[in-house]
Amino acid sequence: MAVRGVISYWWLPIFPACVWLGMLLGMLLWWFVTVDMDRSRLPSLDRNMYLPYISDIGAFTLKPLFIAGSVVTTVTFDLSFAAERWLRHKGRLVPNQTLLEKVLVILTILFAVVGTVGLICLSIFDTYRHPQLHDIFLLLFIGGYLISAIFICWEYQRLGIQHREHRVLRASFWVKLIFIFLEIGLAVAFGVLTFTDRKNIAAYFEWIISLIFTFYVLSFVIDLWPARRTKHRAMRFPKPRSPREMEESEASLPGRAHGANTNGHF
Repeated sequence: MAVRGVISYWWLPIFPACVWLGMLLGMLLWWFVTVDMDRSRLPSLDRNMYLPYISDIGAFTLKPLFIAGSVVTTVTFDLSFAAERWLRHKGRLVPNQTLLEKVLVILTILFAVVGTVGLICLSIFDTYRHPQLHDIFLLLFIGGYLISAIFICWEYQRLGIQHREHRVLRASFWVKLIFIFLEIGLAVAFGVLTFTDRKNIAAYFEWIISLIFTFYVLSFVIDLWPARRTKHRAMRFPKPRSPREMEESEASLPGRAHGANTNGHF
């Protein structure tokens, strides 16, 4: 019973964050310990680069690790999006009130799936054997999750206005907004450095972008944390009323049903 009290939905984003960070650190360790002195193991590596791209390491000996880490990270991370939507629908979290908010949720999940497909495919179509496909899927990965973050920020901004008493919504909004600006700035710098053939510096930016993604995944702990208090039905949020229910409720108010007779006879 004690274990049941500890395990909750907020654990969902912790697992993919640990998998992603562990994969990155494992690849870095493999580079420094094994390959740094024997660069022939990475045929795609530029001779002037002190640090390889992640995709250089993931194109050869550690390709199985790169594929497995990418698949596990993104698929389990997407469960956090699905859980957040389900918990709002069930009243375990602050529910979505308007049609726009529900559309924003759908777009958030949709573009997260695009990012998922991008990362899985770029790990399979490596930069050494499929350079053009790899670059396309890299754009899908970065663009998919960035656009997804924009939509979820928009959703949280609207929820935060309607529910100012729940400061966790505001905290999550600002964390994700900082992520968006950081990643856009770093992604632009990475692209410029890569296409101007300053790959040695660009590689450092790629690693920084990937490490920051870990903290974005962890930010969903903030979103799912309040659900631990709403396990019992009595503690859950009431479901938002439909427009029809609101009209019926207003019509049943005293003075509304007989409004024609309140100001005199006609």
